[in-house]
Amino acid sequence: MSAPSSPPPPPGAGEGGGLPVPVPAAVVGDDKVLAAAQHIVKSLATSKNAADDMIRILSGFDHRLSSITSDLFPSPSPAAAAAADPEVPAEHESPAADDADSLAAFESAEQLIHLWDTTPEALVFEAPEDDAAHYLAAVDVAVDQLSSGSPAVSGRAGVAVQLAMARLEDELRHLMLRHAVPLDASGLFCSLRRLSLGSMDDLDTSSEFDPATPHSQDGGAGPDTARSAGITGNNPFDDQIFDLVRPEAVDELRAIADRMVRAGYASELAQVYCAIRRDLLDECLSVLGVERLSIDEVQRVEWKHLNDKMKKWVHGVKTVVRSLLTGERRLCDQVLAASDELRDECFVESTKGCIMQIRNFGDAVAVCTRSPEKLSRILDMYEALAEVIPELKELFFGSYGDDVIHDLEGVLERLGDAVKGTLLEFGKVLQQESSRRPMMAGEIHPMTRYVMNYLRLLVVYSDTLDTLLDDTGAGDVEHNALHNGTDEDQEYLKSLTPLGRRMVKLISYLEANLEEKSKLYEDAALQCIFSMNNTLYIVQKVKDSELGRILGDHWIRRRRGKIRQNSKSYLRVSWTRVLSYLRDDGHGSSGSGSFGSSGSSSSRIKEKFKNFNLAFDEIYRSQTLWKVPDPQLREELKISISENVIPAYRAFTGRYGSLVDSGRNSGKYIKYTPEDLENHLSDLFEGSLGSANHSRRR
Repeated sequence: MSAPSSPPPPPGAGEGGGLPVPVPAAVVGDDKVLAAAQHIVKSLATSKNAADDMIRILSGFDHRLSSITSDLFPSPSPAAAAAADPEVPAEHESPAADDADSLAAFESAEQLIHLWDTTPEALVFEAPEDDAAHYLAAVDVAVDQLSSGSPAVSGRAGVAVQLAMARLEDELRHLMLRHAVPLDASGLFCSLRRLSLGSMDDLDTSSEFDPATPHSQDGGAGPDTARSAGITGNNPFDDQIFDLVRPEAVDELRAIADRMVRAGYASELAQVYCAIRRDLLDECLSVLGVERLSIDEVQRVEWKHLNDKMKKWVHGVKTVVRSLLTGERRLCDQVLAASDELRDECFVESTKGCIMQIRNFGDAVAVCTRSPEKLSRILDMYEALAEVIPELKELFFGSYGDDVIHDLEGVLERLGDAVKGTLLEFGKVLQQESSRRPMMAGEIHPMTRYVMNYLRLLVVYSDTLDTLLDDTGAGDVEHNALHNGTDEDQEYLKSLTPLGRRMVKLISYLEANLEEKSKLYEDAALQCIFSMNNTLYIVQKVKDSELGRILGDHWIRRRRGKIRQNSKSYLRVSWTRVLSYLRDDGHGSSGSGSFGSSGSSSSRIKEKFKNFNLAFDEIYRSQTLWKVPDPQLREELKISISENVIPAYRAFTGRYGSLVDSGRNSGKYIKYTPEDLENHLSDLFEGSLGSANHSRRR
């Protein structure tokens, strides 16, 4: 049995190298070691072969012991041989013989414990398996003598047990460190890369609408980028319990723990066990990216970096509970099986730092400044913690675990409050956003894009939000969302879920804000186009997502009605004046279409054609630059215009065109054929100069 090259000195083994093995006083130095070894051989060996084995083992400790010979082992006396003979009846054995055998066994055990203490650099559980078994058997004998032996023997047993416990502490520490299973950082990193980026930070707001800045400057509209939220990457550690210590070492750890508990060294066992496991779990958290940050440190982190830390926390909480803590509980149950109370105490103590790190970060996020972009990440954290708390209750139980569960439930409640507070803050932002720069083409406002993508993203958390919002001011929502609504509207609101009522309220804030922004346009027709574009965008975002299920058909019908109303208003405001020039005022014979002899009437007809051309050209120049992004709405508007303008123009030119054509410069008055008008109307709302596509015929 050879010792490791440079082992650490075992704690508790005696500051001066341990207690010496009792040997005759006349023997000193090398003779003292040799004499102790000879005494052990004589005490433990029961046969010539056993003596040879013992000499071989002791030689492994020190080459000087190889000089021992088996000749020192005397042949058994006839009485001893008879005692060793299984044919001898048990009733022949006397109590005195039993006491003698017990004392001899203790002395042998004592000698073995002392001998190992003289070699602190050696480790029992790195020696051959039989040596570890012999040492544990010796410890058992010494522990038995603590209470059953004579006072003199009990005192010696106490010394031996103290030495043995110091060694077993060292052996336990060495085994736990040597056989700890490290977390696979590289595999975990790949898993983290697969995390979904779906959250508020993915909304395209770089140059558009900044919800955190009510007086932001608007730019061009970007693409919609709302995605499904949450952690969608597969966690390779979910539902997989780790062997935190290699299985082959568990039996040895349990054997050590059993003897320390039996010897009354449970507190020393707990101290060394918890210190090692706590440090190893802290390392695992570091690999998972769950950092130890104070509330002040979290408050100072930029959102980009905080967002990344929140994602890692969500991933880490699930991994910690389902893999690390579940594995840690199993390890405690296996190694510390000798004491139920010790198992619970050590599990809580070992995981305390890990739980505290999770709790502190959750609390820090919960008290961070409210801002809309954080909401989905806070919801991710809330859902992750809510999901694992029932599992934690199965791991932490009894008086030791109640405080842990209570603390984490407090974090969950504060995260829920942060969610509700952030939604309230988002509503205030919508009400207060007051940018004064209108969209030049009347198209979709960046605020509309942001808000609707934001709300679509929240629907992913509908179950959680329904729970959190269930107790928050439904009456206030009804009063504000449809304050001029009908009884049908009020009944509709009552039929919605808590999240549905909150969505109605937030969209009503958006619609009110858009109504104010439409007034920034001097052209009333462009106000209508702006309102149609934004209302239709809102409807489409609702209809094409789970928002449609939450808000229902009633809500959609009301908005479609608003779009139709805006369309009629647009036609009236934009084309009434143009059509007035095509109105038949009875200037000529209704039957023949001739003009008669009135020169003044001919002049008025020419003036009508001239005014029509000017009005149409003005609309054409401006409204070809306006933009209606939705192709269906754009086409419907063009059809409505054509149905109103083309028949009226065709009738007017058919009735009075011959009068104008008969004179010189007739093209000055009849500038367009009905087909020309049709072609020009097709250029409207494309957002580009239409005259580049269609040249005039005259």
